[in-house]
Amino acid sequence: METLTFDSDDLSVTEDFLSRAYARMRIGSNTPGSSRARIHRAGIPSVSVDQLVLDFEMSYSVTPLGKICLCVVHEGTVRDHTFQGVEDAFGPGDVVLFAPPDLPYAGRICNARYSIVMLDPALLAQVAGPLPAPGDRPVRLTGHRPHSPAAARQLGRAIGYLTEHVLADPAVADQRLVASTAAQHLAASVLSAFPNTALADERDGDRGDGHPLVLRRALAYIDDHADQPVTVAEIAAAAHVTVRALQYAFRRHLDTTPVAHLRRVRLAQAHRDLVAADRDGGVTVTEIAARWGFHHPGRFASLYRAAYRRPPHRTLSGD
Repeated sequence: METLTFDSDDLSVTEDFLSRAYARMRIGSNTPGSSRARIHRAGIPSVSVDQLVLDFEMSYSVTPLGKICLCVVHEGTVRDHTFQGVEDAFGPGDVVLFAPPDLPYAGRICNARYSIVMLDPALLAQVAGPLPAPGDRPVRLTGHRPHSPAAARQLGRAIGYLTEHVLADPAVADQRLVASTAAQHLAASVLSAFPNTALADERDGDRGDGHPLVLRRALAYIDDHADQPVTVAEIAAAAHVTVRALQYAFRRHLDTTPVAHLRRVRLAQAHRDLVAADRDGGVTVTEIAARWGFHHPGRFASLYRAAYRRPPHRTLSGD
């Protein structure tokens, strides 16, 4: 897991750090007295979350980041935020896209505590479908605000879950399946919250691929790769259909989703390991759960009890 911490009241030092941590930028301040900036970053492959506290008013002008950059405002305001065709202001509770990855942006942050979430744009394609062929449009967000307050709240919960239950514990974040699943979940939440080209390109014709043969291919791929980081796009590719056709097939024939089925397969594998574990070997429920991508012990225990009608520690102990 990547971590970094920064704390300075020297504006030139802060500008240098921000230019190295994000993209080349110019900052300034007319606030008399302190210009203290505090930043803490925690990240996994393709995703990072920065917690920032600025106790002054800071103007910024930033070159393109090359990444999806979300801002979650906790206290204070962001004012006069502009990029091509957009001018807006944000306050506590707002979750916004700062700018598309290929555009510069500028504005003012006023005595604010906020989070910056950055993710690789390729994650959106992994969740939405196969990588585009040459000449095709990549998956892009087409609006800088979520399409509804409910969507904003849902995205905020996804960011909070990533921050509090994955990035807060390096031992959890360093689990390969945990990191992959967490990154995909965040990308899926972003696509669900913001208008985007993947949703705009949906075609009802995809539904015609919902044949049981699709399921057999998909189920076999999931069974063979449950111990590895797996994306919905990879499952769809193995089944030779689009992501939307795959999702339709699972809904139509199994009344579930590919991700939910993958979770059930991993839960079954965790159950198998709990049953087979050496009672005197010192292995824990948490270790077995993390091995199969369940990074939150309470959530794993709840899923396990629902499936096997007993707590996992009883299975491990042989009670």
